[in-house]
Amino acid sequence: MRVIRHHEDLPEELRGAVAAIGNFDGIHRGHQAVIGKAGSLAAEFEAPHAVITFEPHPRAYFLPKTPPFRLTPFRTKTTLIEALGVDLLVVLTFDAALAGMSAETFAREVLGQGLGLRHVVVGDDFAFGAKRGGDVKLLRELGRGLGFGVSALGQVAGQGDEAYSSTRVREYLAAGNPTRAALQLGRYYEIEGRVQGGDKRGRDLGYPTANIALGDILLPAFGVYAIRAGIERGGGVQWHDGVANLGIRPMFESPEPLLEAHLFDFQGDLYGDHLRVALVDYLRPELSFDGVAALKDQMDEDARRARVILTHEEWESSWPSSPFGADGGG
Repeated sequence: MRVIRHHEDLPEELRGAVAAIGNFDGIHRGHQAVIGKAGSLAAEFEAPHAVITFEPHPRAYFLPKTPPFRLTPFRTKTTLIEALGVDLLVVLTFDAALAGMSAETFAREVLGQGLGLRHVVVGDDFAFGAKRGGDVKLLRELGRGLGFGVSALGQVAGQGDEAYSSTRVREYLAAGNPTRAALQLGRYYEIEGRVQGGDKRGRDLGYPTANIALGDILLPAFGVYAIRAGIERGGGVQWHDGVANLGIRPMFESPEPLLEAHLFDFQGDLYGDHLRVALVDYLRPELSFDGVAALKDQMDEDARRARVILTHEEWESSWPSSPFGADGGG
């Protein structure tokens, strides 16, 4: 997949693409439907399959002081989009110039003249341009004059007619319900990052952990989770079952929230490795204990419960390098 950060001087072989446009935070099943529709049309037209997205997320631009809300950092979003068979990812910088660009100018200079699109696919609630001044109706009108067609998909729903929504994913994660979030996403929700050094308290208790700073992402409910942890090495991912604490560790008063993952039956050094931690199930909230012995007893129980849950977890995903397939589990 080619990734470009501009809309001008596009190589000729990438012009004439069929492009899905959106923020696509989370790449949930609704987003996958929009991107998939663009892919099917691209195959029909024998054209490049493209996705156009924005960085940073417009909400971060307009409301920079709000708590972190992103589901998928740029690295994660790129990986997930590439897994959908996309040929070209256009990443437009969402700054004052783009925020102030009228809908007409955006359609003409970016979609028409700049990218030379053949067709655009969006959700039927798509809004674009300064102050969200453009809608699907206007995009179709502009597209006719600029030489590109427009398809709009209605909201996609899953079990019980629950619509797929990034907002709903955030709500489920904040409520400590990663299972419902996974049904929306079509995969487990993952937190990823470089393993960093810690205070080694887990090692002293018999539970060495790989620690990951949470950074600028949505914080799921603090507590203990059954997880699958993927170690990225040699161009592949090695998956291991485990248990993790996400939060501030009230007994030790951590200054910043942290994800501490313990991988079952794993021997080795993970410092500096890139780790993907998939939240499978929520075991309990963070607690304070009367002493280290009580904490150790609870950690033993957490690990026991996590092993049982993960042994019976058989949901499979179509995502490449996912923790659901035959290579999953530790």
